[in-house]
Amino acid sequence: MESISNIAISEAQRQVEQTPSDTIAPPIATGTYHVDQSVIEAFPVKGTTVVHALNYGESLWGKTAKLIVRMPDENMQNYFLKVVNLGSTGRYMCEGEYESLKEIYTVSPDFVPKPYAWGRYRLPEPETYFLLTAFRDVGEQPADPVKLANRLADLHLRSKSPTGKFGFHFPTCHAKIAQKVDTWEDSWCVLFSNHLGHVMNLARPILQWPEFDVVCDLTLDKVVPRLLLPLQSEGRVLKPCLVHGDCWDGNTAMDTRTGDAFVFDEMEILRKDGEQATAGAKDPELAKKEEEEEEEEEEEEEEEEEEL
Repeated sequence: MESISNIAISEAQRQVEQTPSDTIAPPIATGTYHVDQSVIEAFPVKGTTVVHALNYGESLWGKTAKLIVRMPDENMQNYFLKVVNLGSTGRYMCEGEYESLKEIYTVSPDFVPKPYAWGRYRLPEPETYFLLTAFRDVGEQPADPVKLANRLADLHLRSKSPTGKFGFHFPTCHAKIAQKVDTWEDSWCVLFSNHLGHVMNLARPILQWPEFDVVCDLTLDKVVPRLLLPLQSEGRVLKPCLVHGDCWDGNTAMDTRTGDAFVFDEMEILRKDGEQATAGAKDPELAKKEEEEEEEEEEEEEEEEEEL
């Protein structure tokens, strides 16, 4: 996997101190793109032929294309193709996104492009991998905040962990950096600490800054446990749920055909539902008990005020 020092960021990501105000220009289909035979063989309907293949938009890590194809029944259809030639890193990026898309699509099929396949190019060098999905017509970016928030909340509420634990069944990537989330943990604190520690360890040899090491150790040993352990103590229950993992403006859009908000460039993880209103939901019996105690305290306060 790539180190942090090799990761480029876009201008939009670099301007972290500025509040975004301008919309992002929609991707444009231009020129022609050569489609490898491995992609053609991965089409979900055998006998599908490529009519046009166009470069579509931009990608920091590879190439993207719009494929216009003719089905065996003569109907036309569009696919989206992402190609990454970064060796084994490219495999994790493509397969990880494919697995992530599958999980979200199962819960909320209109919220992400339908995933069809991932694979390796026949060309031996450079080692190249691809991801094939349904084509979505990207309109306004970022997506309408209200529609996007509603869809995200719905995903968080309805998704469930297959094991009841936090984690994911396959390694996913943040850009070209592997996330340390491909384990199953009962504790959200443990999974979060493992992943955060993994990212810190990637940065340590690059920075070579003793003060940074001290802050990292304090954060992992003191701060994270103090903030997260109480969320699953004294009867409190956290429901693991799917989250996008990289939901910034450039990975959201409005579908020009349906008018729906949707997301892409997924790198899933079954996290705590801290991104929604039900974060840290308590055990019902405990919640009822605390509510009764609060009511008793309020009654006592009212009695004291009346006596005064």
